[in-house]
Amino acid sequence: MPRQVDHVGRRRLIAEAVCQLADERGLEGVTLRDVAARAQVSMGAVQRCFRTKEEMLVFALGHIGERIGERVQARLVRSPAQSAGTALGHAATEISLLREEHRAEARVWLAFVAQAAVSEALARTLKVNYAALQEAFTRLISEAGEDADGAVPLDPQRETRTLLALADGLTVHVLIGHLTPREAHDVLHAHLAGLWE
Repeated sequence: MPRQVDHVGRRRLIAEAVCQLADERGLEGVTLRDVAARAQVSMGAVQRCFRTKEEMLVFALGHIGERIGERVQARLVRSPAQSAGTALGHAATEISLLREEHRAEARVWLAFVAQAAVSEALARTLKVNYAALQEAFTRLISEAGEDADGAVPLDPQRETRTLLALADGLTVHVLIGHLTPREAHDVLHAHLAGLWE
């Protein structure tokens, strides 16, 4: 009987290898041969999962987005009775990748963002990720605005765009050492607190 191959699991294993190599060398240092070696699979196995390097990178980027999304969801599930404003703060903290344990993921995410400037396939994947975040954050901002007594009405779309840009910018500032994670966290939460003042 032929051995069954878990293609989904293998693709995720390869995506993790891509992320590890991208963290160590940047995306320019990711080769199919090195990915195969890191994932401990054959080159043929990598090529059966992904027809091109670009297809492999697109999948790896989607994999990172899913991981971050799952973390956001898990954080929200742990505190189901929270307000929309508190949920927004938790979600923004998770996507900004400020904690030490997310430093490697932040480096990899930003490597993909930089590469997306010259790769339409990666740019499309990022747009999908940002659109999903924008939808969720807009909903949370709208709900939090309704809950805030006497608050100035917000433009939820504009505030969401601002918040996503702030989170990305803080990630960069922490990675290059311009801000400490604590300083970036304070900036993010001061912004959130000021939304309904």
